[in-house]
Amino acid sequence: MTIIMPEFLHQSLPSLIELRRHLHQHPELGFEEFATSDLVAQRLEEWGYEVHRGLAGTGVVGQLKKGTGSRSIGLRADMDALPINEETALPHASSVPGKMHGCGHDGHTAMLLAAAHYLAEHGSFNGTLNVIFQPAEEGLGGAKRMVEEGLFEQFPCDGVFGLHNAPGIPVGSFALREGPFLASSDSYIITIHGKGGHGAFPHTTTDPVVAAAHIVVALQSIVARNVAPLDTAIITVGAIHAGDAPNVIPGTAELRLSVRALKPEVRDLLVQRIRELVTAEAQAYRCTATIETRSSYPVLVNDPASTEFARDVIFDHFGEENLNYPMAPVTGSEDFAFMLEACEGAYVFMGNGGDGKISLHSPYYDFNDEGLAYGAYYWIKLAERFLV
Repeated sequence: MTIIMPEFLHQSLPSLIELRRHLHQHPELGFEEFATSDLVAQRLEEWGYEVHRGLAGTGVVGQLKKGTGSRSIGLRADMDALPINEETALPHASSVPGKMHGCGHDGHTAMLLAAAHYLAEHGSFNGTLNVIFQPAEEGLGGAKRMVEEGLFEQFPCDGVFGLHNAPGIPVGSFALREGPFLASSDSYIITIHGKGGHGAFPHTTTDPVVAAAHIVVALQSIVARNVAPLDTAIITVGAIHAGDAPNVIPGTAELRLSVRALKPEVRDLLVQRIRELVTAEAQAYRCTATIETRSSYPVLVNDPASTEFARDVIFDHFGEENLNYPMAPVTGSEDFAFMLEACEGAYVFMGNGGDGKISLHSPYYDFNDEGLAYGAYYWIKLAERFLV
């Protein structure tokens, strides 16, 4: 299928690439997107949007109304970068040590701005368009904060839609599924409290390291023996911290966990069993345990009707050959899940090309500029069809 895009997009592509690379060179971390949100707000104001700032600190929402239609749509892009040193050596590489756009949010922001520009100048729709530029997607829950601070009360939406680039999927292709699509993510810090002492006299201590070691092994039995074999569940112990000398038994040991599931009920089971098992194992070795929740993202669930709508837009404008449906669920997580808990909608992946060997969050990653026009065109057609 030949994809016929508006001439406006072809003409504006060089400036769109320039914008994306500017954003890439000037990355800002979550809740620190001051220059980025200034740029976004300025552009939207120039194109006639009513611009609202302050949700989640650095969030920006642009609203544009045309006609007399009562329907409204929300299109969301994330703006934050990652605390990573870039290693690409590209001419437009990050100019800020220790920060880079290693997940493509520079591309996401640029694509939604391009769509917002087209829809303001040439868009054929009847209703209310809300373009949502969200801060702090990377582990800080910017979407949750926007929702809690009244995003959908101030800007009601009949549907909200999100998009993320995906290395390894061809440029111009899209992938999605209805129902549970991305996993929940819960991070915990478990502290085992014992009694420290000299390593030569272990009988006078209560060793939290031994308890922690048994807990690490026992945690895997939850997935193996408590979760149904056909359900997805992951418990990862990513860090163990205890002591700093070989002949000293420390007073505490710390475990850091990442827990993921694709069903809310499985997520609840994992949380319950982790607390039960950690408490029991610690007691078995005469220790106590405390469990601190550091972050918590729900399962991202695509509404069936919204997913069908997005799928049809992709099918009609990009062709069946560029549609991966239903895509297999993904065990990564995304805080757009909070928006989908508050409003019906759908989340899709857009191809970033390559073989997938350079993944998101890699210091060698870069957003593929060939995909900019495809992402912007998807937003344009989605909004125009939704707001007929």
